[in-house]
Amino acid sequence: MFAFKTIALRGLLAIAIPLAALTAHDVSAAETAAPSTAIHFTFDRPVDASMAPFFLAAKDGNFGAERLNVSFKSATGSPEALARVAKGGSELALVDINELIRFRDKDDAAPVKAVFMLFNRAPYAIVARRSRGIHLLSDLDGKTVGVADGDLSMRLWPALAQQNGINVSQVKFHKISAAVREPLLSAGQVDAVAGFSYLSAVNLRDRGVPGGDLVVLRYADYGCEAYGFAVVANPAFAATKPDAVKGFVRALIAGVNATIKEPARAADVAASRIDDGDRDLERERLRSVLIDNILTDEVKRNGLGGIDPARLDRSIDQIAQDFKFRKRPAAGDIFDDRFLPPVAGRLIN
Repeated sequence: MFAFKTIALRGLLAIAIPLAALTAHDVSAAETAAPSTAIHFTFDRPVDASMAPFFLAAKDGNFGAERLNVSFKSATGSPEALARVAKGGSELALVDINELIRFRDKDDAAPVKAVFMLFNRAPYAIVARRSRGIHLLSDLDGKTVGVADGDLSMRLWPALAQQNGINVSQVKFHKISAAVREPLLSAGQVDAVAGFSYLSAVNLRDRGVPGGDLVVLRYADYGCEAYGFAVVANPAFAATKPDAVKGFVRALIAGVNATIKEPARAADVAASRIDDGDRDLERERLRSVLIDNILTDEVKRNGLGGIDPARLDRSIDQIAQDFKFRKRPAAGDIFDDRFLPPVAGRLIN
């Protein structure tokens, strides 16, 4: 009996020692693992379905897999979002890259750069009603267009008009509040409104304006080279935490691919973050964004997130028609591609 107990004890010890070593290894690994990096991310406007890739990346654990703890908040426009990033209040933000180009021209501007292009085409558009005799951009001659204060699309209107031979003095611009932009057009008090295609056009259909009576005159269809919304990074954060920026970009690419694969789920996730969010409305909005702004021929060829430097340079020339640069920037001053994965990792699944 004594011999049996001795053998049993030795067996238990033989099992216990490796288990103890394994447990000690796990504890040591947990203690030495890199802690999560906190990222305060700012959207430059209220939440809508175009932001679904970010929310899906968070929901599906893509940020967590990159050891990132990402929190979201909103600003009242690209200038405010850029100010937050420049001062370090936010490590990353989503802003209109054309506003970034103007921001960088300030004497005291921080060297903020874009690191990921979400909207390959800017969403700038004139949304009009066919019943008011508008079918093409040239039909705006003699018409009244409602324009909200600070509307970014108007900053590129001079270049668009010149490129298309439109006499700007013949188009009447009526300043309005953004809150009444769609109501005024639906009531027939203006002939058209300026804004973003995926916002105004979808909102107008939701207000009961027949889709067949709406025409969306997208700047991109009339020669506007502008890119749209891009992720920008705080310079100090990008310099000291480059792997965190790269991880964020990888997670966002996964979020974009998931959005393309499951747009209904993505729109629902975005709608759940909006007070009284309308899932059907946001699904339609996301469909418009994917078709018009994200899944362009350029993206299908070259992958998500990058830019064509020559095209960005041409867009800067178009901005210069309504903006006097102190020192005209080059594409490399605005976009930093070092945080993008190789093209193979950015091609659309």
